Amino acid sequence: MSGNSAGPVRVAVAQAASLPNDTVGAARKAATLIREAAGKEVRLVVFPEAFLGGYPKGNTFGAPVGMRTPEGRESYRKYYEAAIDLDGDEVAIIAEATAATGMFVVIGCIERDLGTLYCTALFFDGARGLIGKHRKLMPTAAERLIWGFGDGSTMPVFETPIGRVGAVICWENYMPALRMHMYSQGVSIYCAPTADDRETWLPSMRHIAREGRCFVLSSCQYIRRDAWPEDYPCALGDAPETVLLRGGSCIVDPLGEVLAGPVFDSETLLYADIDPAMIARGKYDFDATGHYARPDIFQLIVDDRPKQAVCRLSQRAED
Repeated sequence: MSGNSAGPVRVAVAQAASLPNDTVGAARKAATLIREAAGKEVRLVVFPEAFLGGYPKGNTFGAPVGMRTPEGRESYRKYYEAAIDLDGDEVAIIAEATAATGMFVVIGCIERDLGTLYCTALFFDGARGLIGKHRKLMPTAAERLIWGFGDGSTMPVFETPIGRVGAVICWENYMPALRMHMYSQGVSIYCAPTADDRETWLPSMRHIAREGRCFVLSSCQYIRRDAWPEDYPCALGDAPETVLLRGGSCIVDPLGEVLAGPVFDSETLLYADIDPAMIARGKYDFDATGHYARPDIFQLIVDDRPKQAVCRLSQRAED
């Protein structure tokens, strides 16, 4: 962690249910959990993918191949209305909680930008408030119908007093090139908000921790069908007790040892004390973008420039 020898710090992952149609309520719930974690001397907490705005599991949005139904368009309208603007009340609520506690927070949201929604991870740092974001580069399968694609300009790693913090969302974690880019930025606290609650997720998190020689903090929701309105179209059924996402959150150390979790079938905060010294101990014999790389054979080129559909020449002249 930036070569310092700071002592262990406490971190947490929040395995909690979103309030899909009440993003302000979900932000207030997150703020309550932030304050609860701060009471346990936690310095950083990670929330799940799409915690603000909701992960619409089971919703087909009325899209058989070659057609879109009126009901699906209405489902999307409701989902669009439940998304957040980055200058909205939800961001202000989280920023207030992080300012009050000095906490660093990574939280998943559905970000509304004009007519497009993005699955985004937001970064909050104490009194500085919202300091950055990562938009999911590659929505998976049917997610591509409802979410836009992030570009290379939002893949940051932030220097903090407890380490270099970055985030990779759900199945982006299966993209080797993206992982390499994160490792090349010296990420030491690798956050993985997700909606994957399967048994296969933990082995992936352990592999990434060993590959990157970093701490991995993964957070997934535990949420039931009754968190959504009765008219929510859900292919998994309408029984209120149906579990849509069962959790599986975890914290893993740089040698792949599990420090907390996985926990299934309940909402909870998971805690672990992480020792920054483990980063150097781990990189002693493996550094994926350092002494274990072979740039004479393999090189990764990353285009981290923002991409815009419309570029105004007058703006370019001013720049």
